Amino acid sequence: MALGSARPVYPVRFDAGRVSLDLLATAHPGERLDGAAALCAWIRGAGLVPDGTGLDHADGAWLAGFRELRTHIGVLVRGGDPLSYGRALRRVNEAARGTPPAPVAVHAEDGRLVRELAGPPGCAALLATVARDAVELLTDPVARAAVRECEADDCPLVYLDTSRGRRRRWCSSEVCGNRERVARHRRRAAALAQA
Repeated sequence: MALGSARPVYPVRFDAGRVSLDLLATAHPGERLDGAAALCAWIRGAGLVPDGTGLDHADGAWLAGFRELRTHIGVLVRGGDPLSYGRALRRVNEAARGTPPAPVAVHAEDGRLVRELAGPPGCAALLATVARDAVELLTDPVARAAVRECEADDCPLVYLDTSRGRRRRWCSSEVCGNRERVARHRRRAAALAQA
């Protein structure tokens, strides 16, 4: 591999404010759900299952299901032509009808109560959890009005703006905000150098 040709590694992000919007972020800057292991890591990171939950039964069908749901949620959040919007709405509603995984409280070794799932989670149950989050987001007028698209030039991510005064501009101040501030500084420095 030639120097500089390696694809940069970006950490998976969970800062969009809703799990359904975090799922949308898995498509940027490239496909983040590129295998069952990556999907399982995202499921755990998103908090869809408690720590230690076995997901060894996840396979390519899970991957296809989550990617499809991501596409449909993206159409609903960003809009689209009436035909694709209607299809997306039907598919998200179908997924939301599923039964989410049932949590139970169990005693940990130290005696405190911890959350586990009543049984191994199925793909449809996890998709139902994400789809229900999308339905709640899209039908709550206050939350829906707080959905924003990142203002960075090369970032298509959307997030829930819960900032004071609703003035958040970037999906992440540390990622896109910092990049925009650096670019602005470079433009000013270049203008001063030419003056």
